[in-house]
Amino acid sequence: MSKYEGFTEARKKANIKYFSEKVEEIKVRVPKGKKEEYKAKAESKGLSLNAYIISLIESDN
Repeated sequence: MSKYEGFTEARKKANIKYFSEKVEEIKVRVPKGKKEEYKAKAESKGLSLNAYIISLIESDN
């Protein structure tokens, strides 16, 4: 059985291409200590912090 050694160069290039074409980034600044609090809240809902923030924004009608 082979040992996993990380992403291949082809996978790295594919990821870079995907993110440059399909994804935008937003940087959010929070007070020190709040990031872990927010992350724990997201995890309690079964979501990543990113998915939790997006769900909150999209549910705001």
